[in-house]
Amino acid sequence: MQAVYNIAEICARHGITDVVLSPGSRSAPLTLAFARHPELTVRVVPDERAAAFIGLGIAQAQRRAVALVCTSGTAGLNYAPAVAEAFFQHIPLVIFTADRPPEWIDQLDGQTIRQRNLYGAHAKGEFEFPVDTTHADAKWHSARIVNEAINLAQAAPAGPVQVNVPLREPFYPKAGEGIGYEKDVKITREAPMPSSSIDADVYQELKQAKRMLLVVGQQPANARVTAAVLRFAEVFGVPVVSDSIANIASPIPIREGGSGAYYPDASSLLASAGQLMTHQDVFLAGMPAAVKQDLQPDLLITFGQSLISKSLKLFLRDAAPSQHWHIQATGPVADTFRSLTKIIRCEPEQFFSRWAPAQLPARETLQPWQQAEAGATTFLNSFFNSEAVFNEFSVFRVALAALQPQTALHLANSMAVRYANILGIPQGRQIEVFANRGTSGIDGCNSTAVGAALAQPGRPVVLMTGDVAFFYDRNAFWHNYPTPNLRVVLFNNHGGGIFRIIDGPRQQPELDEFFETRQLLTAENTARDFNLRYFPVSSYAELEAALPVFFAAETGAAILEVFTDSKTNAAFFEEYRAAVKHAFS
Repeated sequence: MQAVYNIAEICARHGITDVVLSPGSRSAPLTLAFARHPELTVRVVPDERAAAFIGLGIAQAQRRAVALVCTSGTAGLNYAPAVAEAFFQHIPLVIFTADRPPEWIDQLDGQTIRQRNLYGAHAKGEFEFPVDTTHADAKWHSARIVNEAINLAQAAPAGPVQVNVPLREPFYPKAGEGIGYEKDVKITREAPMPSSSIDADVYQELKQAKRMLLVVGQQPANARVTAAVLRFAEVFGVPVVSDSIANIASPIPIREGGSGAYYPDASSLLASAGQLMTHQDVFLAGMPAAVKQDLQPDLLITFGQSLISKSLKLFLRDAAPSQHWHIQATGPVADTFRSLTKIIRCEPEQFFSRWAPAQLPARETLQPWQQAEAGATTFLNSFFNSEAVFNEFSVFRVALAALQPQTALHLANSMAVRYANILGIPQGRQIEVFANRGTSGIDGCNSTAVGAALAQPGRPVVLMTGDVAFFYDRNAFWHNYPTPNLRVVLFNNHGGGIFRIIDGPRQQPELDEFFETRQLLTAENTARDFNLRYFPVSSYAELEAALPVFFAAETGAAILEVFTDSKTNAAFFEEYRAAVKHAFS
């Protein structure tokens, strides 16, 4: 088993510090190897689906690879949703799946399935660990495989990699027998090459473009990127359009050089210059096509991953710019708007920071976007008022405004992420936004937030979620690790309320039973089971009283459950949509 024990040592030497494992017998050698390693933090999560999303949340927060360990059989299959999410979000996971030896596959042995290439096209790669490692060459091979897997997971674009580890019995050490790690184990590292230089002709094309637009997709918060985007926007007079998950609106200040001074809050400067657009979900949903023509670019520049805003995606597809440049250093590039003409292979910071600080005339697109953004801000401030019936959209706005500085905000899929994108993230508080938008599933929203809370115990972590996503992932809290920094704002309308809002299902007679899937659950028992403080609210007065206590640092892990009526929510959202169309027509 020495080659198996060395897996933990190789992981540690590559800088992996966190391991999430689920108990099992076949995986015992892996479990013991990781659990006894002095440099690794190992957490046990019984439910493999929750475990994988918790690992994803840790990797997302720490921005480095996390190892997952499970036993044989269907255990590894339960990792699949998180593996797919990690693949599309470019989050590095190294997955060690224990397995039966190959001679017992398809022989009706217990806990045995076909585990090779378990995640198919949703993993960057798959490796098969040698069954027997007594020969020196086989031992070298085993170390080489683990090195290759870790390097592949972390190489840009990062992603999940499976290492399938067949194990023969006996695999438990005898009573009192220790296990050791070879310090001369083989380590292979990859050294990143510097990005290639940008074609000088690009500068001339940028200067000549009269109608330019910069759109930012999902990305981790990066103050240097934001600062570079700010400089670029000022130089070229270009509007910057960003969804909430782009994290352009709330960067973390950075220290410049050795001067000791902090670079200013770039989002504030962008906003003051009128170049940061965050309410496109509002005005694009209400504008007629003739008005949108003033917003259309002839040069579209994008970077980052997915967008939340369907209105923005449809607008850009209809706009059909003559040029669309996407900035991405490595990996395949999606032609999301059907207009891609150039892939610029460098890091976004490199591209946006290279231009001379000479002010150029503002693009013709800037003023129309500024007017639309200002109109959306005015509209939102006037639409929401204290006289509105108690509904989840209004409550979401109040809860969003109550977030503490430096919060890691996790948004569950379905309505939560959409509400946030419409309303915008509070600026000036350095709030970083996370959402599982790689696959946009509801299956691991709780667990991803739990992983973030475990990874950064000194940082407030807030999950805003609906009831279906919350109850689907209750096992996220089934572990023995405190998360006093975690707060869950749960909007419980007792069903999949989004189906009353989106066109299609809301017009069907089967809406109640087959789409909305009504349920009568509350989170009270979940809070009691997992020792979370519980705050139920069903009125503005109760909400106002609960929020300060709920968000107080001394409160500890807690759930704020907001009870609303699904039909009332749908009616209020319909009022909002009608008001948007009236305001921007």
